[in-house]
Amino acid sequence: ETMVDIDMKAKPLQPHWYERYVQPCVAELLGSALFIFIGCLSVVEDTEGTGRLQPALAHGLALGLTIAILGDI
Repeated sequence: ETMVDIDMKAKPLQPHWYERYVQPCVAELLGSALFIFIGCLSVVEDTEGTGRLQPALAHGLALGLTIAILGDI
Protein backbone atom coordinates (compact mmCIF):
# COMPACT_ATOMS: atom_id res chain seq x y z
CA GLU A 1 0.00 0.00 0.00
CA THR A 2 1.21 3.45 -0.83
CA MET A 3 0.24 6.42 1.18
CA VAL A 4 -0.36 9.69 -0.64
CA ASP A 5 0.46 12.79 1.35
CA ILE A 6 -1.67 15.73 0.30
CA ASP A 7 -0.80 19.10 1.73
CA MET A 8 -3.97 20.97 2.45
CA LYS A 9 -3.60 24.61 3.27
CA ALA A 10 -6.25 26.00 5.54
CA LYS A 11 -8.23 28.81 3.98
CA PRO A 12 -8.43 32.00 5.96
CA LEU A 13 -11.79 32.55 7.58
CA GLN A 14 -12.30 35.90 5.88
CA PRO A 15 -10.90 37.09 2.56
CA HIS A 16 -8.25 39.76 2.47
CA TRP A 17 -9.56 43.35 2.59
CA TYR A 18 -8.34 43.92 -0.96
CA GLU A 19 -10.37 40.98 -2.29
CA ARG A 20 -13.41 42.03 -0.31
CA TYR A 21 -13.55 45.77 -0.98
CA VAL A 22 -11.10 46.98 -3.65
CA GLN A 23 -11.24 44.20 -6.23
CA PRO A 24 -15.04 44.29 -6.74
CA CYS A 25 -14.99 48.07 -7.10
CA VAL A 26 -12.20 47.96 -9.67
CA ALA A 27 -13.98 45.16 -11.56
CA GLU A 28 -17.23 47.16 -11.57
CA LEU A 29 -15.39 50.25 -12.83
CA LEU A 30 -13.62 48.36 -15.62
CA GLY A 31 -16.75 46.46 -16.61
CA SER A 32 -18.87 49.59 -16.78
CA ALA A 33 -16.18 51.48 -18.69
CA LEU A 34 -15.87 48.65 -21.24
CA PHE A 35 -19.64 48.39 -21.64
CA ILE A 36 -20.13 52.14 -22.14
CA PHE A 37 -17.04 52.58 -24.33
CA ILE A 38 -17.98 49.79 -26.74
CA GLY A 39 -21.62 50.90 -26.74
CA CYS A 40 -20.67 54.45 -27.66
CA LEU A 41 -18.22 53.29 -30.31
CA SER A 42 -20.91 51.23 -31.96
CA VAL A 43 -22.92 54.34 -32.88
CA VAL A 44 -20.07 56.72 -33.74
CA GLU A 45 -20.13 55.85 -37.41
CA ASP A 46 -23.79 55.09 -37.97
CA THR A 47 -24.10 54.02 -41.58
CA GLU A 48 -27.44 54.12 -43.28
CA GLY A 49 -29.51 51.00 -42.93
CA THR A 50 -28.03 49.50 -39.76
CA GLY A 51 -30.83 50.81 -37.58
CA ARG A 52 -30.99 49.50 -34.04
CA LEU A 53 -29.29 46.19 -34.70
CA GLN A 54 -25.68 47.35 -34.60
CA PRO A 55 -25.82 49.10 -31.18
CA ALA A 56 -27.90 46.27 -29.72
CA LEU A 57 -25.42 43.61 -30.84
CA ALA A 58 -22.45 45.67 -29.69
CA HIS A 59 -23.96 46.20 -26.25
CA GLY A 60 -24.87 42.52 -25.97
CA LEU A 61 -21.41 41.34 -26.96
CA ALA A 62 -19.76 43.87 -24.66
CA LEU A 63 -21.92 42.72 -21.76
CA GLY A 64 -21.19 39.07 -22.48
CA LEU A 65 -17.47 39.76 -22.68
CA THR A 66 -17.53 41.74 -19.44
CA ILE A 67 -19.36 38.96 -17.62
CA ALA A 68 -17.00 36.31 -18.99
CA ILE A 69 -13.90 38.22 -17.93
CA LEU A 70 -14.98 39.72 -14.62
CA GLY A 71 -17.72 37.31 -13.54
CA ASP A 72 -15.57 35.45 -11.02
CA ILE A 73 -14.84 38.62 -9.10
